[in-house]
Amino acid sequence: MQDLTEREVAAAAERLVAAFAATDTEAYFACFAEHASFVFHTEPDRLDNREDYRLLWKSWLAEGWRVLGCASSNRRIQLAGAAAVFSHDVATTIETGAGREILNERETIVFARDADGEVLAVHEHLSPLPGPSDKALS
Repeated sequence: MQDLTEREVAAAAERLVAAFAATDTEAYFACFAEHASFVFHTEPDRLDNREDYRLLWKSWLAEGWRVLGCASSNRRIQLAGAAAVFSHDVATTIETGAGREILNERETIVFARDADGEVLAVHEHLSPLPGPSDKALS
């Protein structure tokens, strides 16, 4: 299988972030392989495939959740042959049934080329971005 390039990974990441920022369900989930797994600090369990995450997403939408804005910064791409790791800081403004909320998180997404040559996310891990009070005392 052909090695990934930085340009391909950057384009795949940009598509994924843009679809998320637009709350575009179809475009967003098209960025993930069917077997993709997801680890979110807001959820008690790992989601073992794209459909599990899609069901969770649908439940959020039903509760009035949507993304109002999403800013990606501090991006890094690490190539590893036919796979790559994309990490970044992400500030997301969401609307929920309770009002607006700003989330400051960091995210790691593993991309790989599928059998058709498409670059898709195969794993996503999201964690809170530590604040000044979260740092260990020396």
